[in-house]
Amino acid sequence: MSEENPIAEKSLFDKFLDILSDISTVVTGVAMVVLTVIFGWLVYGRYVLNATPTWVEQVSLLLVVLIGFVGASVGIHKNTHLGVSFFKDIAPRPVRRTFEFMSHIALAVFGYVMMVNSYDLAVFKWSTEIPLIHLPEGLRAVPIMLCGGFTLLYSIGHLINFFKGIEEISDITE
Repeated sequence: MSEENPIAEKSLFDKFLDILSDISTVVTGVAMVVLTVIFGWLVYGRYVLNATPTWVEQVSLLLVVLIGFVGASVGIHKNTHLGVSFFKDIAPRPVRRTFEFMSHIALAVFGYVMMVNSYDLAVFKWSTEIPLIHLPEGLRAVPIMLCGGFTLLYSIGHLINFFKGIEEISDITE
């Protein structure tokens, strides 16, 4: 990147990843609102109507998996995922770049493995029903599969930018 233009023009792929990330954020936000509402219904049903809605637990488990996994993939895209960066941050620039490269490769491999294995799990469990809500049990693995696929895509995007020489935003200044 040049000093005159600190913000490089985003590629079409980067724009696609940004849109995917924004959609994921909206979906997880809506899921969080739905989770809050159905737990409100659970409390109301249990303590006011004296009739506990039994389906809430199974739906909430699906929503928590969706929020957790799809939300985590957004963290990969925005570089806000959990990581220990102390050594990377204090390292000289060439070592830091090596750590960044290895991190993106590891996340890409992890995302691929997660996507493939959760797909196998979804297919394996699809014929079984979730009790009380009568949805396929394999549906629980779909957010994990999406997280793996999104993590792979986001890591590829980071690797492309790495090879283009586009620096990631960091708290450490040189």
